[in-house]
Amino acid sequence: MASSDIATPHPAKTPVREGWVDSDGLKLRYVEWGERGAPAIVALHGLRSFAFTWEPAAQRLAERFHVIALDMRGRGMSQWDPARRYYTESYVHDLEALVDKLRLPAFVLLGHSMGGATALVYASRHPERLAALVIEDIGPGSSANSAGADRIRRELHETPDRFDSWFDATAFWRRQRPNVSEAALQARVLHSMKADDRGVVVWRHDAQGIAEARLNATPEQLVDLWPHVEAVSRPMLLLRGARSDFLSADVAREMCRRNANIQCDEIAAAGHYVHDDNFAAFESSLHRFLGSPSLAAWARGTPNA
Repeated sequence: MASSDIATPHPAKTPVREGWVDSDGLKLRYVEWGERGAPAIVALHGLRSFAFTWEPAAQRLAERFHVIALDMRGRGMSQWDPARRYYTESYVHDLEALVDKLRLPAFVLLGHSMGGATALVYASRHPERLAALVIEDIGPGSSANSAGADRIRRELHETPDRFDSWFDATAFWRRQRPNVSEAALQARVLHSMKADDRGVVVWRHDAQGIAEARLNATPEQLVDLWPHVEAVSRPMLLLRGARSDFLSADVAREMCRRNANIQCDEIAAAGHYVHDDNFAAFESSLHRFLGSPSLAAWARGTPNA
């Protein structure tokens, strides 16, 4: 399969802008949808993902909101970290640099998996910067002691460095993510892979560095999320895939029990990759939350909402 045979999964209907921010000496790329000055949503992707994973949601949200998605260090078009500092503390630092550069007023922070851990830590440190949080399928213990964490470790061990063809690369992602839509699968191929000078398909992200950091992470580097969950002081929507092997229903319930600011919505027919597995239900839940009374003033763009 040639790269031209892979159709763009979500053709752009709203112009996408690209920008760059420096953090720890690294040049990181972010993309934007919607009008600057509209209420802002900052979106953070997962371990082996990319900013454009949020494009389907952003295209719709851009009618009312300013959506900013960051290619986390070592992913997408952002620079790789030669020191392989692929840990939550570094990601929080990168997010701080992005928010400071854009001088965002109170914004909604959306994060999936690794991006969700980053969002929770950022929220506990900078509650005054946020209007609300949306956390997709991660909670305390998910990255260390879940079946999903074991699966991800196996995937990292078993991931090849390169593929002989786009067909082989696509087949690999289909085996890894058997339940995602064809559009989501194509997006992963297009945004996580590239052809080198010899035509061999290789990773865009720092696959070896990310795997090494994840597989050798200490408990401190994985971060205990309970103190950050308990510190959330803004409205928070927790989205759990009903078939998730990463965030258990018991942990999700306990998060809501410990903090009354958190509401949980379980998404049917979805695993850990909620926005890929069941986009319609993910989008419906997100839009209900953004339209809730607690966010009404913010959504109208009222200053200091």
